[in-house]
Amino acid sequence: MSSSIRPRLRFSSFPKFPPRVSQHIRSRRTFADYPKPPDPSKPRRSTVVAPKTRIAVGIVFIGAMIYSMVTEEPTKADALSIAEKDSQTKRESGVTENSPMRIRMEEFIKQQQIEIVRELEKIDGKKFRVDTWTRENGGGGISSVLQDGNVFEKAGVNISIVYGTLPRPAIEKMRVNHKAIDPTVNSLDFFAAGLSMVLHPVNPMAPTVHLNYRYFETENPDGTSNAWWFGGGTDLTPSYLFDEDAIHFHKTIKEACDKHDKSYYPRFKKWCDNYFVNKHRNESRGIGGIFFDDLDEQEKDQENTFAFAQTCLKAFLPSYIPIIMKRKDMPFTEKEKEWQQIRRGRYVEFNLVHDRGTAFGLNTPSARVEAILMSLPLTAQWRYMYEPEKGSREQRLVDVLREPKEWV
Repeated sequence: MSSSIRPRLRFSSFPKFPPRVSQHIRSRRTFADYPKPPDPSKPRRSTVVAPKTRIAVGIVFIGAMIYSMVTEEPTKADALSIAEKDSQTKRESGVTENSPMRIRMEEFIKQQQIEIVRELEKIDGKKFRVDTWTRENGGGGISSVLQDGNVFEKAGVNISIVYGTLPRPAIEKMRVNHKAIDPTVNSLDFFAAGLSMVLHPVNPMAPTVHLNYRYFETENPDGTSNAWWFGGGTDLTPSYLFDEDAIHFHKTIKEACDKHDKSYYPRFKKWCDNYFVNKHRNESRGIGGIFFDDLDEQEKDQENTFAFAQTCLKAFLPSYIPIIMKRKDMPFTEKEKEWQQIRRGRYVEFNLVHDRGTAFGLNTPSARVEAILMSLPLTAQWRYMYEPEKGSREQRLVDVLREPKEWV
């Protein structure tokens, strides 16, 4: 590099030392003049304020954290729900006679559903469609439905398991019949399980039949059972009345009731006659059967009431199978089929206007509408100002529906 382009260095371009460093340089101090580093062989004096106190506080704090993690009671958010408890119980020990009634009722109605569907499939020759469904907060159900069958135009045998929470208005309403329910709480967890069935035959000479048996339970805040009750019943709805069918149906039901309490059949038969009524037409939906609700500890103990519900449900097949086998292949006319459609329209009116079960189901959060409305027939008719001919078989049925008979 030529000297002509070599850069010129000026001392004024270098950074200046800080004043204190400049003083050191100017004073020409040596390392001996600076403080000596601490001797590691000699103990160093602590500069932490109250070190023993700080250690003690730290130990106590950590100990308190561990103690609280081990001994702190779970909050309500951490506590198991009824559905989770039942699921855990079934996984760990299955279903035994010592299981909670909720689990035992669920197991029983599932077994009955399988048995009833199997027998109905033998009669019809077609298979039921089976849908299993679950709810987000626990529970669910099994819907078994047959449509356009050889014997049954529509048949449904459904299981429903519901876990939920009752709001304050529902609690106040239920407490009228169940004094054990605390009226001061704003909400209450509940469990409901039931088997519901409706069969609508193709042949107008064969009667429609309905059945429902259910169990309801509420839970205290601490997880124990608060109140419980059973309900249910069965009833026959013919389009054409055969006295021998009505007698057989009622006799079978009466025998089931008499095994537990001879006052049950007349009492629950009257209850059925008063409940299944289209009040706006002043006529019953069918020729009755039995109906009861709110059977709890004021009636019988839980085991005896459960046994009664089991006996009644098991009586269904012997009460109905002989009737359907006798009527399913009888000849019928187009006019008789039309009358069946009109009677089915009356069936729909009751279910949608008066039935408490339908209303409860549709108002339950996350309700499965298809399962609730399964009871409605596949076909029905409403004819304006229709009246049967006087002295006809159709008129005889209407007369009985307006004044229920004692069949046994």
